[in-house]
Amino acid sequence: MQQDLQIQIATNSGSMNLQKLKEIFQNLFSGDLSKRKKIYITISLGWILLIGYLTWWNGISSLSLDKSFRWDEWFWFGIVPASVPYLFYYIWKKQD
Repeated sequence: MQQDLQIQIATNSGSMNLQKLKEIFQNLFSGDLSKRKKIYITISLGWILLIGYLTWWNGISSLSLDKSFRWDEWFWFGIVPASVPYLFYYIWKKQD
């Protein structure tokens, strides 16, 4: 009985988070964002692209024989810094 209740609670919280995530993505792609949010998202995407380009250029101009794209550098220096502020905002925002 208790295990069934725990599974049900875990399933309900997972579906609520999934529903919230779905709403966030629908809001993001609906075009109803404020000017400030559009600027923040543009800056984040620009940062990711800039770091991707610099990572690619660094790999091409490297003296080593390995000229491949360094995905780990792009992830840690591009994706993570661009997405962490949104994570902090989500954690610290006031509940309505």
